[in-house]
Amino acid sequence: MTHARVWDLPTRLFHWLMVALLGLLWWSAEVGEMQWHQVFAYALMALVLFRLLWGFIGSDTARFNHFLHHPLTVIQYAKAAASKGVKGHHGHNPLGGYMVMTMLLVLLVQLGSGLFATDEVFTEGPLVSMVSSDTASWLTWLHKRNFDLLLILAAVHVLAVVAHIIKGDRLLGAMFTGKRHRDDIGVNESLSFAPLWKALVLLALVLAPVGYLLLWPSVKGL
Repeated sequence: MTHARVWDLPTRLFHWLMVALLGLLWWSAEVGEMQWHQVFAYALMALVLFRLLWGFIGSDTARFNHFLHHPLTVIQYAKAAASKGVKGHHGHNPLGGYMVMTMLLVLLVQLGSGLFATDEVFTEGPLVSMVSSDTASWLTWLHKRNFDLLLILAAVHVLAVVAHIIKGDRLLGAMFTGKRHRDDIGVNESLSFAPLWKALVLLALVLAPVGYLLLWPSVKGL
């Protein structure tokens, strides 16, 4: 076989749905469609919570302990990649693993601050009444500035993928097919993949509270 399986379907769907929802969140904020902005935000919240849990009980390449390495390992990898290039990985490389965690943490800040954000006119987060007006104003400022950080991280991610493509690493295709060419990843690694039903059950458990408390009330208000 010339290809090896590296990504499961839940991880790939999370990646592309996140990309789509971030685009919709940017669009809805730009045109002032704040009710839709909340719907997209709560959908993304469910996805992010799912991904965090999948990082502990999902397939090998989706688990945090598979791609989070000691900082010295990351530095050595970055130096090797800059000087002579390195083979691809069964999943995230050491540098990419830190990017994944950074993106997830920044997304949590974005979604969490949005629960308390307000435009002081038409739209406010569902938890804004739990904090003072000064705190709500600060969290609204954080929500806006943090999105700029998200855009920067997205740009860095795209540039990294482009760099891999230029070096001949067929990384992008793997996020569609879930498979990588064996020439790109070197030594074969034995991987375990979680069954799809496990992801569906986990997604249902996440969607139940988020959908009932946040997503469904927002949808009804459209």
